[in-house]
Amino acid sequence: MRVTPGDAVALTEALVRVDSRNPSLVPGAPGERDAALLIAEVLGGWGFLVELAEAAPGRPNVIARIGGRPDGGGRSLMLNGHLDIVGTEGMAHDPFSAERRGDRLYGRGSADMKAGIAAMCAAAWRAAVTGVAGEIVVAAVADEEFESLGTRALIASGVRADAAIVTEPTRLAICPAHRGFVWVEVTVHGRAAHGSRYDIGVDAIRGAAFLLAELDAFEGAELVRRTHPLLGRASLHASTVEGGVGWSTYPDRCVLRIERRTVPGESAAAVVGEVEAAWMRVRARRPELTATVRLETSQSASDVAADAPVVRALASALRPLESPPRIEGLSAWTDAALLNEAGIPAICFGPGDIALAHAAEEWVPVGEIERATEVLARLAAEWCGYGEQ
Repeated sequence: MRVTPGDAVALTEALVRVDSRNPSLVPGAPGERDAALLIAEVLGGWGFLVELAEAAPGRPNVIARIGGRPDGGGRSLMLNGHLDIVGTEGMAHDPFSAERRGDRLYGRGSADMKAGIAAMCAAAWRAAVTGVAGEIVVAAVADEEFESLGTRALIASGVRADAAIVTEPTRLAICPAHRGFVWVEVTVHGRAAHGSRYDIGVDAIRGAAFLLAELDAFEGAELVRRTHPLLGRASLHASTVEGGVGWSTYPDRCVLRIERRTVPGESAAAVVGEVEAAWMRVRARRPELTATVRLETSQSASDVAADAPVVRALASALRPLESPPRIEGLSAWTDAALLNEAGIPAICFGPGDIALAHAAEEWVPVGEIERATEVLARLAAEWCGYGEQ
């Protein structure tokens, strides 16, 4: 496909027209392959060295490299974004038309995060034509919306850089930190009996309610004190409750799923321990109840110091457009956490509003795409060619 080199808006439109719904979230969906092939073709035409590497069968990452003078020197920079999108049910407009209404470009994935991918691709090209000393690595990955198979595979393959920008939608704020999450499943066991037999029935649903009351008290007493300057406090909520078979039967089983949003410094093991301790307080009062507590999955919080070199460099690149630059926390989890765990300082910055992600109406400001591209190009040139060594 022909897209003028460095044209982030045209590339956004082309990407939005490609259905890249994640098949792990939407059974039968096509996945990221067509979007990856489009990016690979465009960036190859722009002079990038392009590699397609499967993160899962039929679901490739695009790893494209540009810049790096033969004499070496300069720092390397990774620009990372995900190609997969969520489902389109209930959308208020055509999800794949890339319709323009004034300064808004509509479509599923326009904000989350095909505009960010287009901006980082165009920015890398614009920076490279200045002759940067260091290498720019563009990583357009699969599966961030489910298990982050793409960035996990990218890291496992040994791809590294001195810093990374994940171009998630931040409204052009610099986001050095975001929360993590822990999913915990609790199965409470009671004893089935006729509804009239209080003498032998043990109500598992009531047991789950006792646990929720304990966790509510724990949040009010403890979690409100676990804070981060950019992210606010740690939190929890009940995600689903399943149990019972009929009006006149004591339920012998209730499955409670809890999501705990973590701040930097908290671990999944500690969260599971907190739920287990809350259950033991219930059990001390209701010994007839038993329960099993199981970790379903977790993702760590991400935290880069506000005065880290990559944050200062991005702030410098942003200052001509916005002074002082906004430094904020990001509410949602991103692949930046995985990059940080791998030793690559990674922060988020990109066009669009995360509040529109997965929404019935999703759009991105066209002007913001261009401004993001300008800032990222300036950052890449300074970091890879002119930053402090």
